[in-house]
Amino acid sequence: MEIKTVGVVGCGLMGSGIAQVCAQAGYSVVVREINDEFLKAGLAKIEKTIGGAVAKGKMAEADGKAVLGRIRGTTRLEDFAGCDLVIEAAIENLDEKKKVFAALDAICGPAAIFASNTSSIPIIAMAAATKRPEQFLGLHFFNPVPVMKLLEIIRTIKTSDETVAAARAFSDKIGKRSILAKDRPGFIVNLLLIPYLLDAIRAYEIGLATAEDIDNGMVLGCAHPMGPLTLLDFVGLDTTYYIANIMFDEFKDAKYAPPPLLKQMVTAGYLGKKSGRGFYDYTKG
Repeated sequence: MEIKTVGVVGCGLMGSGIAQVCAQAGYSVVVREINDEFLKAGLAKIEKTIGGAVAKGKMAEADGKAVLGRIRGTTRLEDFAGCDLVIEAAIENLDEKKKVFAALDAICGPAAIFASNTSSIPIIAMAAATKRPEQFLGLHFFNPVPVMKLLEIIRTIKTSDETVAAARAFSDKIGKRSILAKDRPGFIVNLLLIPYLLDAIRAYEIGLATAEDIDNGMVLGCAHPMGPLTLLDFVGLDTTYYIANIMFDEFKDAKYAPPPLLKQMVTAGYLGKKSGRGFYDYTKG
């Protein structure tokens, strides 16, 4: 099927980025938040990003206005009725996601494709809440969405070939490079990334080296763009802790078990850059 209108559930960090890249690719976009306050904040983020691109000469002013004109904000799921593809980018809570998709199943047309941007929750668990599991898959974007080129497409045991083909075409149109994974917690990237990050925490926890030396070792020795502890602060220690727990529950493999220090830092509110403190102190800039 041809995708013309894209719905995005959630206008936070990921949802606003997804809405932006879809609008930039020429799609009409409906983006929904749970209340006006969150919606205004999300739309303001998109406007700021587009405005910055225009100011730097990376986008013509007329093109910027056209992009913003293709985005419509709402607080009503009912406004997704005309969408051909709906991408959920809401809170990482399975029960809440199932409620959203069950409601969308009754609202959207029978040909509409559903997708979740989850980084860890099994896709089939959400698809089971609908009557269209063949038209359900994962579309895992990476932060920041307008910059990162990768899109993980996750296929469940019930996803149809036609749905995968439509997702591939969608990925191409929004300028992403897609990779296809089976429906397993962590998919491709986090299956490999999470143990690496947890091992970095363990190395720091036992006093192997300072945070700076661990990070510099991977940046200068392996040509990584940033070290693992810096990356943890950027992603959010709470997010990593949540993903690691889901993966450990699924695989029962010690390499996915969150180290005690990670749990302690999350409990203390040291969540990384967003809280001002993680493995590094950001309160002084």
